[in-house]
Amino acid sequence: MAIQLRQICLVAEKLQPVVEDLTDILGINPCYIDPGVGVFGLENTLMAVGKNFLEVVAPIREGTAGGRYLKRRGGDGGYMVITQADSKKTQTAVRQNALDNGVRIAHETIRGDWNLCQLHPGDLKAAFFEIESDAHNDFQGHWEPVGGTGWEKQVRQDITVDFLGAELQAEDPLELASLWAKVAGLPVVTRQGEIFIELNNARLRFVSINDDRGPGLGGLDIRVKNRDHILAKAKQRNCYVSDDEVLICGTRFYLR
Repeated sequence: MAIQLRQICLVAEKLQPVVEDLTDILGINPCYIDPGVGVFGLENTLMAVGKNFLEVVAPIREGTAGGRYLKRRGGDGGYMVITQADSKKTQTAVRQNALDNGVRIAHETIRGDWNLCQLHPGDLKAAFFEIESDAHNDFQGHWEPVGGTGWEKQVRQDITVDFLGAELQAEDPLELASLWAKVAGLPVVTRQGEIFIELNNARLRFVSINDDRGPGLGGLDIRVKNRDHILAKAKQRNCYVSDDEVLICGTRFYLR
């Protein structure tokens, strides 16, 4: 059983300024626009981060789930942790784990061999957790949310290399970690003061709330190759926090 962190979704009031910040500062390229999110009253852009993806969505009408999330968390920020299962069996197990632990299914799509299951952020107390399975289950290649293939030519890794993990904040980090671990079917690890779950390629870290925004997806750990570029661009765009952190779309990007 393996679960890959394949995509992180951020939500923003305005799409284009955030995409410009992300691409300029992190040195990543847009690779796909999904017209399908229009049914949810959203527009989006996806960017390649190694073999994985960073998405930004923004509301284009009133009364959307994304818009409500923006109001609840007081502005732009983290929205979804999106994963890929190594098999339909793994995905089905995670879905059942969610139901067994009182976590509702927020949305499901089944199109042939592609199965998408989004778990409710209210029940998970921090963010959407999505798990997908398709005919390929190829962690290094085919990914339905970006149209399958064709995105590979947009990959750059000279500045930002890949995701290392995501940071979820809560009033009780251990309690939140235990819930997410039960759903994912993975153990909680406590080591050197950190609380986390190990996915196949990344770590979900659980921390105490350290801002005024309440529980949520507060940060991303990224492996970088050209820190100087990131810091210089972040200063130009008023996103600099420290030599180890930049703030984009209300999200802390930790430079590792």
